Amino acid sequence: MQHSAHSPAVEHFGATVPMIAIAPFVIILLGIALMPLVAHKWWESNRNRAIFSSIVTAPILAYLLLRYQEGLWHALHEYTAFIALLGALYIIAGGIHISGDIQGTPGKNVLMLAIGAVLANIIGTTGASMLLIRPMLRINQQRKHVAHIPFLFILIVSNCAGLLTPLGDPPLFLGYLRGVPFFWTLHLWPAWLICVGYLLILFYLWDSRAYTREDVADLARDISVSIPLRIHGNLNILFLAGVVGSVFLPSPYRELSMGLFTLLSWKFAPRAPRIANMFTFSPIIEVAVLFLGIFITMVPALAILENKGPELGLHYAWEFFLTTGFLSSVLDNAPTYLTFLTTAQSLDLPSQIVGISHMHLAALSCGAVFMGANTYIGNGPNFMVKAIAEEARYKMPSFFAFMLRSVMILTPIYLLLTAYFLAAK
Repeated sequence: MQHSAHSPAVEHFGATVPMIAIAPFVIILLGIALMPLVAHKWWESNRNRAIFSSIVTAPILAYLLLRYQEGLWHALHEYTAFIALLGALYIIAGGIHISGDIQGTPGKNVLMLAIGAVLANIIGTTGASMLLIRPMLRINQQRKHVAHIPFLFILIVSNCAGLLTPLGDPPLFLGYLRGVPFFWTLHLWPAWLICVGYLLILFYLWDSRAYTREDVADLARDISVSIPLRIHGNLNILFLAGVVGSVFLPSPYRELSMGLFTLLSWKFAPRAPRIANMFTFSPIIEVAVLFLGIFITMVPALAILENKGPELGLHYAWEFFLTTGFLSSVLDNAPTYLTFLTTAQSLDLPSQIVGISHMHLAALSCGAVFMGANTYIGNGPNFMVKAIAEEARYKMPSFFAFMLRSVMILTPIYLLLTAYFLAAK
């Protein structure tokens, strides 16, 4: 499962591959970051995303087939495991619908966010976000001062809450595939508790203030249309449990088992919950298409980092926390995590876990997960939640307004963690 950072093949390839070979990796990440801003309508089509990814990936794919097949097959193996988990969680969770419309009070909103914070570690930030964002918006639809709700939902459920298990956030699952023990991330519970607790308290204070500004008539209508929440598609909960259990199987049985539970869900679970959720395959197809290009194009970058990592000048845990976090904000956090995990493995660090120290791995994990909340492009569910909220006529901040607000809100957590990792250097 763990890819050795010191195999002769990768050392030879990393020492001889030209720097230009990392250009496709940089281009595909910049494309993901910038295309939604400069060519939004064209980029909405998965066919166009596939065209872009194929054009960028093709030269490096041919190069790897000629020069470094071992690295290519390893990357494709990791990609298969990665997309099998994300696809299973997305498709099965899409068959669970929460109906009803309870009163949208600050207390009930915080309770739903807290439930989402726990679920994010069981069915992933993507699964928890898709399961809860629509009922969260629905129970507050009679209110007017609600723009903060989907914004803080993204920070909490779609990002920061997914720190405790490899199921929680894609970068942590990539770490698991690279040899990090499944339950190791539970050691990060103090950081999780501080961050999620801080955000829940902030949400409660913010929402309470907004609630006092609501019109009496709107609050009365909110009470009058109150309908108890109900969960539909209970069979899919069993299938989700099967996927979680499959994580502990060796490859390829892990991926085959996840695929089996996904097929069983699609074949035998009732269709009505998916229809109510307005379920489509488009988001998971987008992830599958773009990440195939990412996994292939990052092979030369990882090989170069394994060979030349010490030359980057990074050494201390706090440096890895800030660097991984900053790039997770402007790029996708999954490849960013893997890139700097590889860099850390190339250094002469205490070999406590996957070739690095526990403190460095904690810094990488916290940086990738928490700072993926800084922008819409930092983590997969962010844009999906934005689109669903706007569809429900919630006003969402622009790209840069979102970035400014999220960084301002999360900076106290970043400073606290930086001081912790600095003290532990």
